This record gives sequence, structure tokens and C-alpha cells, in this order.
Amino acid sequence: SPWKPVLLLLSPPAFSTTCARCAKDRRLREKRAISERRLTRYFVDQRKVRVVGGQGGGGGQSFYSEPRKIFGGPDGGNGGDGGHVIFKADQQMRSLSSVFPFYQGFHGERGGSKNCYGANGAHVYVKVPLGTLVKEDGKVVADLTQHGEEYIAAYGGAGGKGNRFFLSNENRAPKLFTPGEPGQERVLHLELKTTAHAGLVGFPNAGKSSLLRAISRARPAVAAYPFTTLNPHVGIVHYQDYEQVAVADIPGLIKGAHQNRGLGMAFLKHIERCRFLLYVVDLSVPQPWIQLQDLKCELEAYGGGLSERPCVVIGNKIDLAQSRINLPLLREQVAERVIALSALTGDNLEELLLHLRELYDAYVKTEQSRGQSPVKW
Repeated sequence: SPWKPVLLLLSPPAFSTTCARCAKDRRLREKRAISERRLTRYFVDQRKVRVVGGQGGGGGQSFYSEPRKIFGGPDGGNGGDGGHVIFKADQQMRSLSSVFPFYQGFHGERGGSKNCYGANGAHVYVKVPLGTLVKEDGKVVADLTQHGEEYIAAYGGAGGKGNRFFLSNENRAPKLFTPGEPGQERVLHLELKTTAHAGLVGFPNAGKSSLLRAISRARPAVAAYPFTTLNPHVGIVHYQDYEQVAVADIPGLIKGAHQNRGLGMAFLKHIERCRFLLYVVDLSVPQPWIQLQDLKCELEAYGGGLSERPCVVIGNKIDLAQSRINLPLLREQVAERVIALSALTGDNLEELLLHLRELYDAYVKTEQSRGQSPVKW
């Protein structure tokens, strides 16, 4: 017989037999650093959503027939109803960023023979955070404040009737059947009512974004030009007893903001929903107490009683020489408590965090005394 080659399959060794000098570099690759732009998470408080209910299934048309019963009569079943689009409040949701601009319920199935009804279409549930207002043409149609509360935004269409439904003594063999009805279509505006416990209020370049970076993990944009913050940011301050206080970075206000100047009233409403306010004042400017007076005037012009909420005045940029001169003058002009700190260097941030917790505890006690549940993050 001719010679045939034989292949020997050798199993690989259990460990590498090559020397360290010849072995390949097996070090773990370093993870790519994520840019701050990707880390930025904007707080979305408004959404325009178009919702359409599912279409109902059409009715069936068939006649029963078997060898010994030829004229069995009509047996077309009705179609299934279309699915609804339902908004459901969920305490795990924090903003409307995960809400899409369009939702549609599932369609119902068509009716079958032998009087079989079509299956109903499945409902589409849209999770929204607590405190979401549902508006249609400027009118509030729903206010979702409790966990698990639902609102049917669009009803599904009714299923069509099969020819069995039209059976009568006058018509023993109806061929009539109806199609399913289309679902309800609406355009709704979602508006988040509750944003954060505390709101940072101040003029542009007062250091609000830098302060939010220093006390939380939020990463709002920081630059040396006004109106750096164009979208609200929410940062969470964590304490050792696992309590979490939400602080919102409100975009800078200017004189006449209540008349829709600057960024206007689109962000004044965030201040209206905060439980207590943190006025951020730049101590390096001449007469910093005038900033505080102008801020309170804008809040009162927008909504009465906003300036009377629990608050604290934060004198930022204490690391500058001019700020140390203006600090005692500010405390003489202001009746509220003044906390001087530097968001850049982190000086005296502990005093702010302790006082922030005192304001939060006072808010929780007030809500519990009223028989209401405080907002938890």
C-alpha cells in the first residue's frame, strides 16, 4: 500500500513555555477616558409627544361548512381592540430625557373563522417621573404625582364586527363585516413639575456651575463667558446616612428676566419648583448686595412669595483679594446668612454642605407635619 502521512494533533500546553523576553506584551489596555461632553447629562423638563392608539382588527367573514352540514351559517368572529398608549409615573425616573417624540399602540388582530375573536393589541406604557404634568392645547389634563399612577394618553380603536354579528331572522347568510376603527391621535406636552430640592440662583458668571461641580458629580460646562449654562443641570449631594439632596443649576438670570429677557421665563419656572434657594453672589464685583436685591426683585415679579422661601446667600470667589474686602460689607447689608466660599479652590465647602442638610431636614419635617410625603431622590 502507498505510504500515507499521519497528522499528530498535539494539545496546547497548559501554560506558556516561551520566555518572558519573547512573549508578547499582555498588559491590560487602559480604558479610554470619557470626555466631559459625554459625561454631561442635561435635565429635560419638557417634551412634545405625539401618541396614536392602535388600530382595531377587522371582522372576519366566513361560513361554517362540513360534510353533513353544508349550510352552517356565518361564523366570522369580531376583531380585537387596539392597544392604548399609557403614561405611568415611576419614581425611578428623574427627567423626561428617555421619552420619545412618538408612541403608537399595537394593532388588534383580525377575527377568524369558527367564531374566533381576534386578540387585543398590547398597551404601550411610557414611564415618566413623578410630578409630570400632561397638557393639551395649554390645558392640564393630568397630573401624575403618585408612584404607579396611570393616564391613558390615547385610546386604541375598537375591533370590527364579523359577519356572525349581523346574523338575523331576515338575513340568515350575511356577508357584511366591518373593519377596525383607527386609534385616537393626540399631541401632548409633558412638563416636569418637580426638579430639585435646592436651586442655585444667580447672575451669569457668578460661579453656579463651578459650585455644582464641587459639591456633586454633575459636569456642567464652565467657561469665562456669560450664559455658559443653556440647559438646567441637576447634581446629587450624597450624605453618610444615604440621604440625597438634589441641587439644580439654573441658567443665569438678568434684569427683566420675568419679561422673557435673556433666557427668560423658560428657566424661572425651575426656581418656582425648588423647595429652597441658594443665592450665589460674586464677591469680587463692587457692591455685591445689589445683585441679591435684583435677584429677589426678579423672583417677586415672576411669582409672589418666591423670595420668601428658605434660602442662604453664598458669597463665591472668596479666594480673590477684593472679595475679602466686600465680605464684611455684604454681611452688614444682608439679613440672611452668608456663607463665603470658593468653588474653585474648595474653601469652606463643608459649611455649605452642613447648612444644605439643615434646610433639607427642615423641608422634610414640614412636609411630614402637613401629612405629605417629601420628594426623595
